[in-house]
Amino acid sequence: MGTPVHAETVLKNGKVWCGLGLPLASAIALWGGRVLATGSDVEIEPLIGPQTTVIDLAGRLATPGLNDAHMHLVPYGTAMSEIDLRPATVPTLESLLASLRDRAATLPKGDWVIGRGYDHFKLDVGRHPYREELDEACPDHPVYIVRTDGHLAVANSLALQLAGITEDTPSPQGGLIERQNGRLTGLLAETGREPVMQVLPENSVETLVQSIERGGADLLSRGITSCMEAAVGIRDGWTEMLAYQKAHREGRLPVRVYATLMGDKGRTVMAEAGAAGMVSGGGDDMFRIGPVKIFTDGAAGGRTAAMTRPYLGGDENDTGLLCLDDAELNAMIADGHRKGYRFAIHAIGDAAIEQVLNAFEAALAEVPDPDRRHRIEHCGWLRPDQMARMKAMHVLPAPQPAFLYYFGDLYLTLIEKERVEASHPMRTWIDAGLHPSASTDCPVVEIDPFANLYSMVTRKTEKGTQIGTEHILTMEEALNAYTFESAYAAHEETIKGQLVPGQLGDVAVFDTDLLTCAAEDILTTRCDLTILGGRVVYQRDQTV
Repeated sequence: MGTPVHAETVLKNGKVWCGLGLPLASAIALWGGRVLATGSDVEIEPLIGPQTTVIDLAGRLATPGLNDAHMHLVPYGTAMSEIDLRPATVPTLESLLASLRDRAATLPKGDWVIGRGYDHFKLDVGRHPYREELDEACPDHPVYIVRTDGHLAVANSLALQLAGITEDTPSPQGGLIERQNGRLTGLLAETGREPVMQVLPENSVETLVQSIERGGADLLSRGITSCMEAAVGIRDGWTEMLAYQKAHREGRLPVRVYATLMGDKGRTVMAEAGAAGMVSGGGDDMFRIGPVKIFTDGAAGGRTAAMTRPYLGGDENDTGLLCLDDAELNAMIADGHRKGYRFAIHAIGDAAIEQVLNAFEAALAEVPDPDRRHRIEHCGWLRPDQMARMKAMHVLPAPQPAFLYYFGDLYLTLIEKERVEASHPMRTWIDAGLHPSASTDCPVVEIDPFANLYSMVTRKTEKGTQIGTEHILTMEEALNAYTFESAYAAHEETIKGQLVPGQLGDVAVFDTDLLTCAAEDILTTRCDLTILGGRVVYQRDQTV
């Protein structure tokens, strides 16, 4: 007889949701960083030895660790040290300007004042701040504030001057440098932001590692154990990859990361990655190289998502922005596909989605690969004919259901009601076998997963407006999108996303039974305990 295996950690006396279609358990045993067994308390009892850490769930719900399939960890952690301009913090234009003034007062003249998260739709004035207003608040500092969607920003005169933007600077392809009556307003959209982004202060590797630590710790406090970093290199280029490598090497990476490589013109780290021998799928369970990211359009809330039909209240040309022409995108995707890369292409409007599908079809015709699982990030406003093409190629949507919660009421002012109801069609995607995942695009919206779960099971906005009830999911389907499907979107479904023997021991414990609670109680749920690789990494109200 061999020595019996005793678990390192056992969670018991609760409700363990192991995955969609799997039986509920009351206990789970973890060993060697992985799931050893699940079952009843009686079944797991023999796995408890003298050295086993036993955690009493006291009836609470445990699930696989959540996996945010598209967020921006470095920018999120960085934004925590920048000025918080989210609506809950600065609901009025005056409070926004006061926040900028207060930060400027702490900085030497000439230092940058940077803020993130304002939403002009929710500001009391119902518009973007003007350049002159930022000038008045901070006459001695360059100012750059980014809208919540990350696709529009406003700069003051000093910032525009440093970027070389004048009244005569034309808007670039795929972008906007806004003027009214021939004068710069300070509003920059899409590629129009790049001249300012190029003169922003460069972050050091160590500063970015601290952003990763700060953001990752917050994810763990929400029960999120994995994420896709949706654009390594978006602001600080290869320095961001060096920061991830340093964090991983030094044991400072708080969560498992699937790292997307920026592949845009002028913002690419794909070439450096290729030179370093990095290709999609390489790495380990903590840090894995993911797909290549290319932006093809903007955001619906900023009227820059590329649509085939115009936005409400505009002229016939008010259909958003395409960042690339067809030939450019086709060539970029064909080149990367040949080299073995997966793609995660940002495309929100149906015109952009059309462009991406055409490029994918051409690339797959040249080099067939039925399990490459190219992705369309966001993919919110697609047509039924496009859905059929996605199914034929097994191209996965990577949507953010919480966009309807936070932006649904705004969408209804910009786009016809029937199109809003048909957007983010989770039910149709599931029925088509397209494995829709769940994510936040944080810091575009809050990282907290509960608005996402609430939106998936109610299709309600934060004001209570219900949009497209035919796409309502069960809670188990919603949790599946946040666990198994997010792993599937990263080709990692065999190692995580379910609590089954052999998979990674990543567990989240919540104070509310999401499977049985009233829908409104989802929004006030809190994570009590997070386990990563069998080790407790977060306990609410305690320092781990």
